[in-house]
Amino acid sequence: MAENAGDIEVYVMQADGSNVVRLTESMGFDGFPTWSPDGTRIAFLSDRDGDPEIYVMNADGSGQTNLTNTPGQDSVQGDIAWSPDGGQILFQTDRDGDVEVYVMDADGGNQTNLTNNPATDFAAVWVQ
Repeated sequence: MAENAGDIEVYVMQADGSNVVRLTESMGFDGFPTWSPDGTRIAFLSDRDGDPEIYVMNADGSGQTNLTNTPGQDSVQGDIAWSPDGGQILFQTDRDGDVEVYVMDADGGNQTNLTNNPATDFAAVWVQ
């Protein structure tokens, strides 16, 4: 697929800039990658299915899976945070009409609204 100027993709490389590898290839935006604590998976935001959703893939780019698949804009500010044990992911979404902080299992299950209030909630982080 030819890359056009509007496409944004996820790449990895060595710390010295060598060995650049493209991990995603979709029309539109794939960005805000976040490594799992054990370094085996990457969560990222993609609008490849028409609206911003949270995806996860293996560190080599294989197994790209849509975790959220809901109406609304998930990861509104690109804030995606893995729990320290890698079992859950924090994110924000406007699926309820305003921006709320949600948590889900790392496989996309058990999506739960943590903030549930009329304010705009975002930039949640895990405290160890």
